[in-house]
Amino acid sequence: GCTMEVQLSGILSQAAGGARCVACTGATIGELLQSLVLRYPEMQAHLDDGVAVAVNGEIYRDRRDQPVPSNADVFLLPRIQGG
Repeated sequence: GCTMEVQLSGILSQAAGGARCVACTGATIGELLQSLVLRYPEMQAHLDDGVAVAVNGEIYRDRRDQPVPSNADVFLLPRIQGG
């Protein structure tokens, strides 16, 4: 898969040691998240809670097989509690 920058917000950024933006590889959302957890094991707990992944402004929840185009804008958002 290609390498792309993933923007992190809030607690997800803290799990990556305060990084706001990390480089990940993967052809799908699932592969991107896997590569993220390999580098930042603390991410796993947040992924288990559920995260929303925005690809070029389109939000995907639990769509791990969604392809990610190369040089897409990828944002990782912690799931909003409640609702």
